[in-house]
Amino acid sequence: MFILPFLPSRDPRLTRTALLAAIVFALFAPLTVNAASKTLLLLGDSLSAGYGLRPEASWPALLQQRLRERGSDYNVVNLSISGETSAGGKSRLGAALAREKPALVLIALGANDGLRGLPLTQLHDNLASMIDAARASGARVLLAGMRLPPNYGPYADQFARVFADLARSRKVALLPFLLEPLATRADLFQADQLHPAAAAQGLLLEHVWAALAPLVK
Repeated sequence: MFILPFLPSRDPRLTRTALLAAIVFALFAPLTVNAASKTLLLLGDSLSAGYGLRPEASWPALLQQRLRERGSDYNVVNLSISGETSAGGKSRLGAALAREKPALVLIALGANDGLRGLPLTQLHDNLASMIDAARASGARVLLAGMRLPPNYGPYADQFARVFADLARSRKVALLPFLLEPLATRADLFQADQLHPAAAAQGLLLEHVWAALAPLVK
């Protein structure tokens, strides 16, 4: 509902013109505001790319659905690629920032670095570069951490600390462990025991949402 202002005028043509202009503005101004959506840019690996799932079943797709249901003006652009490393994400981020101009960047990379035993200094520097580039563009950042199985020995502990140290030194929001709700639930993984099953995507959404919600308000 809208209320038209009273427009006194001795010229009936002017009154009709002003009245029509007011009606047009009232009808189309909300569309203009809604069209100015914000972008949430997600860079991740297979855990965020929906590996082995229908596209609409992945947690990023469920995240977009939740944002719409809550009337948020954020649009999720998921640039996650299966097999991606922090180096790959770093190489793609610049172009993505220039193209998408995101208000928020969610970095969910590092799992493949860890599984391959890549140098942790490389992981740290790549993620730091991505955080700095995203913040320099004006975007807020959420960093999603990862952990490795205990059989990786001391490397596993050092790996987990990279994410915490970066969040602290760069002063960005941190989700310590992306897969935390599923870590002890073999039934929530696909047959390869690496990738979350469809039944796990809702849990991942809730887990990510807890850290993300304060940033999208």
